[in-house]
Amino acid sequence: MKNKIYEELVERSKEIQRYQGILTLLHWDQETCMPAGGITARSEQVAQLSAFIHEQRTSRSFKALLNKLVYINTGRPKVKHLSRTQQACLREWSRDFWRATKLPASFVKTFSQVTSEASQIWAMAKKDNNFKLFAPFLKKIIELNQQKAEIWGFEDHPYDALLEAYEPCMTSQRVSHIFDGLEHEIKHLLNKIQDAKKIDHRFLQKTVSEEKQKEIGKWIMSKMPVDESYTRLDISSHPFSMAIHPCDSRITTRHVPNAFMSNIFSVLHESGHSMYEMGLPAEQWGTPLCEAASLSVHESQSRWWETLIGRSLPFWKHHYPELQKILPSHLQHVSLEQFYRAINHVAPSFIRVEADEVTYCLHIILRFDIEKRLISGKLAVQDLPDAWNAKFKELFGMTPPTNAQGCLQDIHWSLGDFGYFPTYALGNILAAQLFVPFAKHHPNWEEQIKKGDLAFIREWLKENVHRHGRLYSLDEIVKKVTGKPLSEAAYCHYLKKKYSEIYHLHDVHHGQGEKSAAARLH
Repeated sequence: MKNKIYEELVERSKEIQRYQGILTLLHWDQETCMPAGGITARSEQVAQLSAFIHEQRTSRSFKALLNKLVYINTGRPKVKHLSRTQQACLREWSRDFWRATKLPASFVKTFSQVTSEASQIWAMAKKDNNFKLFAPFLKKIIELNQQKAEIWGFEDHPYDALLEAYEPCMTSQRVSHIFDGLEHEIKHLLNKIQDAKKIDHRFLQKTVSEEKQKEIGKWIMSKMPVDESYTRLDISSHPFSMAIHPCDSRITTRHVPNAFMSNIFSVLHESGHSMYEMGLPAEQWGTPLCEAASLSVHESQSRWWETLIGRSLPFWKHHYPELQKILPSHLQHVSLEQFYRAINHVAPSFIRVEADEVTYCLHIILRFDIEKRLISGKLAVQDLPDAWNAKFKELFGMTPPTNAQGCLQDIHWSLGDFGYFPTYALGNILAAQLFVPFAKHHPNWEEQIKKGDLAFIREWLKENVHRHGRLYSLDEIVKKVTGKPLSEAAYCHYLKKKYSEIYHLHDVHHGQGEKSAAARLH
């Protein structure tokens, strides 16, 4: 039923969301087409608008409306006859308000200004392999995040407060438990793969022109079940997805001259993010029910499309002949089987965004370890390159030749996003776990994909994940859809099954892996 105070709260929230959309456009413009010389002015614009939005979200008038309907500290309703969706919105608004009011407006403004400028410095530092250029900015960002953790509060580890902003269901202890099992299983599989016959993927490293890369990006985008009137594809130094509204979602890709598949996988990945945003209930726009459940859930959607679909054999059985026509000099003499095995070849590499499926999560495990140490103060910024290289050596058996290929490779720290990285691995885990009931619901999914039909996948995800927004948490979604708590089991099973076939492995579950996550599935 309608409640006048609730309706007024919705209108206020929509007004704030419009300003947030403007801020998003400023960030999108900065990363895609803003002239480099505009960074100082843009930093000031971003800082001022961020502070204004924060002030609106924490205003006395917003609090007064919220306080009439709910106990802000607990999210428990004060009034009767509210619908389930209204109660959910009030619960999430209360949580957001509580966290936002803990941060002073001056802190938010400083944080926005520092990170806006730092992202540009990071780009220059990475380009020139100059860690010392970025180090003072990173030190300031870490100090700000440490302050944020103290302001928000935590029980066991300051990292928990930061992690909660991206994945409310998680603590560093719980992530560590999942990651310990994941690392063990991945290393066991990786050792088997490294002993197997190598896959020739050199034809994927031939140079492809900028013009042809643009054609490839547009081509693969046209194959995705997205409404072109609601999205667009641009170029940036780091691929990303930004949404202003379910009817306005922006994605970018990047062109690596000697790695054209990077372009394709970036478009698939960011399209997955975009479809989630476009699948949120537009009628709830401005409320938490038109927002993603968490960053882990968001990442599950992008990795679903990039890996579970985009690296699958059925997908390329349909699309490979077209790609051969686009790149005849590269692929005309390459069979589908050769291509499929090549795009799924496994080899430890330095760059996370170019990593194969098997080693990808090791990159996240590394960052999780480094972030916790930086936030706790156990690792100083000046020691970061050496610490990174040592941990990389431990996980991958290699040492990055430069900081640009090591601790400078990701944009996230320059944006202040500490606590974000674990959601990448959690997203992989969630995607694989969700895929189990999807495959049971669509037992002929491979045949449909072979025909080029992808819309049914989007509709299943929309029904089970997208349309709920923040009505359910990650734990509630995975329990509701799969009937089980979140676990690395399905993901490990998927990796072992797929790569045992590709690399013709035997006895992959033996030894210490005998009671593996895969075994626990049965």
